[in-house]
Amino acid sequence: MEIKELDSVVVRFSGDSGDGMQLAGNIFSTVSATVGNSISTLPDYPADIRAPQGSLTGVSGYQVHIGAGQVYTPGDKCDVLVAMNAAALKTQYRYAKPGATIIIDTDAFGPKDLQKAEFETEDPIREMGIDPDRVIACPLTTMVKDCLAETGMDVKSMLKCRNMFAVGLVCWLFSRDLEVAYNFLREKFARKPAIAEANIRVIQAGYDYGHNTHSSATNVYRIETREKVPGRYMDITGNKATAYGFIAAAEKAGLKLYLGSYPITPATDVLHELSKHKSLGVVTVQCEDEISGCASAVGASYAGALAVTSTSGPGICLKSEAMNLAVIMELPLVVLDVQRGGPATGLPTKSEQTDLLQVLFGRNGESPMPVLAALSPADCFDAAYDASKMALEHMTPVVLLTDAFIANGSAAFRLPNLDEYPAIRPPYVPEELRGEWAPYQRNAEGVRYWAVPGREGFTHILGGLEKDSKTGAISTNPENHDLMTRLRQQKIDNIQVPDLEVLGDKDDAELLIVGFGSTYGHLHTAMDELRSQGHKVAMAQFRYINPLPKNTAEVLMKYPKVVVAEQNMGQLASFLRMKVDGFVPQQFNQVKGQPFVVSELVNTFKTLLKK
Repeated sequence: MEIKELDSVVVRFSGDSGDGMQLAGNIFSTVSATVGNSISTLPDYPADIRAPQGSLTGVSGYQVHIGAGQVYTPGDKCDVLVAMNAAALKTQYRYAKPGATIIIDTDAFGPKDLQKAEFETEDPIREMGIDPDRVIACPLTTMVKDCLAETGMDVKSMLKCRNMFAVGLVCWLFSRDLEVAYNFLREKFARKPAIAEANIRVIQAGYDYGHNTHSSATNVYRIETREKVPGRYMDITGNKATAYGFIAAAEKAGLKLYLGSYPITPATDVLHELSKHKSLGVVTVQCEDEISGCASAVGASYAGALAVTSTSGPGICLKSEAMNLAVIMELPLVVLDVQRGGPATGLPTKSEQTDLLQVLFGRNGESPMPVLAALSPADCFDAAYDASKMALEHMTPVVLLTDAFIANGSAAFRLPNLDEYPAIRPPYVPEELRGEWAPYQRNAEGVRYWAVPGREGFTHILGGLEKDSKTGAISTNPENHDLMTRLRQQKIDNIQVPDLEVLGDKDDAELLIVGFGSTYGHLHTAMDELRSQGHKVAMAQFRYINPLPKNTAEVLMKYPKVVVAEQNMGQLASFLRMKVDGFVPQQFNQVKGQPFVVSELVNTFKTLLKK
């Protein structure tokens, strides 16, 4: 059998919500990341707690893009589609490239399965126009039962291992080392070693099936990493990277980390992850509602902790009063908003960028608040660290935007050296001010000094009523309120953020592509594709949104054509028009709950270039 070298490949696992497709995809991405491949993933699952088995609405998918060089997106369409039942084939085949390899479990394509999937004939392959030579059809369920027959497991437990057979078969197809998968399973099922070994046995059986039968595929493929940067790597989701970034910031600042949270999709995994790290001084509290989660974090901040509260868009609505309490008290707080589809309950398992204007302006009164947006799953670590540093050093609540795409998606993550990260120095009230200090006394940068309770001589009271700028006593004086409002705004305006970086043909581009946050990978890939076709294109992605980088106006007004692309109806474009005089961009807006499709971006941007 010939082994062919590939630059990249996209694999999509799909099946019922209970078939373990998220775990299967996670194992394959972990195996790939560990050998140094660049990866980008897209978990795509329904909002139903458990849809009817075999139904079209209950299909869960997990797409993995692995590459020898840098990959920025999970890929528009897949090279290999694993369909664990008829409904998965029916709904997921549209994500497959022409000529893609299709792996199906023939045991899940019986008459009732075909009826549930609304097929009209008994031959779904022919009905969908799929080339049968590209289909690896195997009685997967039967082989799993045979493989585990001697273990004493009941049939229901055996069927939970079906996903591992698919993992083994895909690992054979792409010449993956199974030892990493074995270690993953032994760690995941450390308390249930028999389950771990059963899954390992099934993975090996899937690998052997491919090896022994050559599975109707013409080749085995290998994807070698082109440039290997020394270091330890892991496959990490954005939510886990965010949690680690908060831990790192707390350690760097010499503080305890406190998370006050209420469970909400897709942010809950941050609470889950941080709750595992009590040994690192992390305190997590699952509160009774969103506002109490935020209010408890405000209390923890007053007590001297790095305080975080996590949620999604609906939770931001409910937290806004407590967020404003942190604004007027001028206490450090990080508000993590993992955006999802809305409004209301909307699309709780899908991804959008529709909370931007809410976190910028969705509070009563003049309540300025810094806003950052992470660019990728791996960047969530640095973004969480940067948001924590900004909150602690400027005594302000800070909003960190991620979204379901990068929160649940994963990437190869090189474990960082914390010594290389900048110091975090909160503005503690200096000892020489003992006896002369008042609660709203400020340093040279206009930042209120932080007096942590317990320091003798610095007893004070903070609260939601406006305070006198000099004494800290409650004040309704109009001039004082005007002054305090301006001081709070000036403090945010004074924050120094890096300049907006321009990529691509930055000196002579005919079109500048602008976005923010998680669309970075798709816009970057679209830019690369256009440049490869000879077009002069540049790109600028906003990571810091409030305050904007100092060179924002210079960059936006430099190019003859600018398009702002975002997964909402134009929120960033509106904000930029408000902040930059004379800025009138083109817009590309989609609100589908799914990531951009690169080919659509390329075609749209080509049209703009021709105008």
